[in-house]
Parts: sequence; C-alpha cells; structure tokens
Amino acid sequence: MDTQTLQTKDFDFELPEELIAQTPIEPRDASRLMVLDKTTGEIEHRHFHDITEYLNEGDCLVLNNSRVLPARIYGIKNETGAHVEFLLLKNCGDDVWEALAGPGKRAKVGTSFTFEGSSMTCEVIEVKDDGNRMIRFHYDKDTNFFTELDKIGQMPLPPYIHEQLQDPERYQTVYSRANGSAAAPTAGLHFTKELLEKLQAQGVNLAYVTLHVGLGTFRPVKAEEITDHHMHSEFCMMSAQTAKLLNETHQSGHRIVCVGTTSCRTVESLVEPDGTFREKSAWTEIFIYPGYRFKALDALITNFHLPESTLVMLVSALAGRENILHAYNVAVQEKYRFFSFGDAMLIS
Repeated sequence: MDTQTLQTKDFDFELPEELIAQTPIEPRDASRLMVLDKTTGEIEHRHFHDITEYLNEGDCLVLNNSRVLPARIYGIKNETGAHVEFLLLKNCGDDVWEALAGPGKRAKVGTSFTFEGSSMTCEVIEVKDDGNRMIRFHYDKDTNFFTELDKIGQMPLPPYIHEQLQDPERYQTVYSRANGSAAAPTAGLHFTKELLEKLQAQGVNLAYVTLHVGLGTFRPVKAEEITDHHMHSEFCMMSAQTAKLLNETHQSGHRIVCVGTTSCRTVESLVEPDGTFREKSAWTEIFIYPGYRFKALDALITNFHLPESTLVMLVSALAGRENILHAYNVAVQEKYRFFSFGDAMLIS
C-alpha cells in the first residue's frame, strides 16, 4: 500500500475492553513479552524477564528517565471559593505552565486560586486559542515548585484506566529522575532494578535520555489521511555521556535498543544527518509512520497501543503494518494485556 494513501482506519483493530489492563502486574518483570521479528513477522511468546536472552553484550538500552508529575491539581477561586481542576501540560519557564482547566468559565484571565495544603497560589494570565490556560504560580522562596506540587497534586492516570492506583510509584519507572511528564513512558515500567543490574552484568549498556511525555500522546488521530495529522510538541534532551555511548555502540557494530516510543522519538529527533549523536535538547514534533527510514534505532521494546494511534503507526513503520496488525490480532487471541499497565513487545 502506498504510504501517501495510508488512512487512519488502516491502523484499526478489534480490541475487547477487558484486555485493557487496569492494574499493574507484580512483580514488574512478570508481564508477558511478545517477541516480533520485524523482517519475517515471526512471533515468540515469552515473559519480560526473558529479555536478557535477546540482548547481547555491547548492545545499548536507551531509557527515558522522565518522571510523571502529580499534575492534576484542584484550585480554590479566591473570589467565590469555587473549585477548578487544572491539569499541568507544559512547563514554559519562570513558574508559568500551560494547563487544561475545568470548568473553564471559572478560570478567566486575572482569576487567582489557592490550594489546600500549600501556601502556593496561581493566577490565570492568558487563555489560548485552543482553550488551554497559561498559569503563573507564586510560592515562598524558601521552597520550590515541585516540593509544593507534591503536597497538592494527584497522578494523572490515562483516561482508559478506571481503577485507583494503590501505589503511585507503580506509574513511575524505577529509574525515573527528571520531573516533567504528564504520562509515564510505560515500556519502562516492566524493568526492575535487579533486571537492569543483570543486563549490565552481561555487558548491556544503559543510556538515559529525557523526553517529557505530553497528554497529546493520548490524543486520537482525527484526520482521515495520516499525513494530515499534526503531532503534539514534546521537549527532549540527550547528555554528552549518552551521545558518546550511542556513538560507540554503532561504531562497534552493536544495536541501539530503545525502551518505549518516547526513547525512540528522542533518538530519531536528535540524531545528526550523518548518524552520529552529540549533547543536544530540542522540542520535537516528529511523526513516525510507514515509509519513515530509521536513522538510529535498531530494535524497540514497547507496550501494546491503542487502535488508530500514532504509536501503532510508529511500530508499523519499524515492523511493517501487516506484521504489526497480525501480531496485535494474535495478542488479542492470546489475551495479552494492553496499554499502560499491559504486556510488552520486543521488535527486533
């Protein structure tokens, strides 16, 4: 099928609702692992802790160390005492954040809010064309924004998860460090500290990048033709240490294995035209779909994604649309668990 004529409906598949995982499995690496050969389409059924058998000495795992913010906060309007829910989307610097607000009519420009359990306040300084609010926060100088946010914020679980999460750390990777995401980079949720140590002991290198996941990751593709879809913007960065490790990996003939679509989008956004890496940060709107030529990534560890999503399009670019749709149909038949708390796939 010609890439130019690919439509969103070409990435649809039947997904019974009961296969959408509502709670994480224990331990983290007990989840199932489908291994997909990106060339032949052949499938193996394993468990995630078996990933050690598929990674070789000298390979480099690329992990997104972004940490999910408790980004759902409830403000109390100064004038009336009315409650407004804010969902923080993007840190714009100088204590200004872009946010969703509901109900919006209570959050007009100039309105200020307090928060129960914190001395922090905020005011709406702008309403954007899409209805999002620009909010400036004020807090005591002997504290910092993230400390205050921890006091008042709640974890913004994806819209398809209806169960309460007993332990908020289960929606964080064990290696999360950099505050800033509105959603977890979920492929990394399968790793335990012990599994990462085991991989390092067998000579697999670990490289960290940061991409702060925006809520746009859940935004459905509304365009009929995929080329008409506009990707959301996300901030990503790579250290000099990671750049050096990735350069050495390819120079020595080993594989760059990205953990999750966010790590994939980071390395593919930041790679230089000659295929090398350097210390770099950027806002990225990269949209990877069939026809895309990968410049850095050799293999991908990922979860099972929503029908007609940009993430299904990304994995189809790597393994071929027919191979992916076949693998997803097998996953449904075999009752794999889908989405954020679901099972994993290795595409290599």
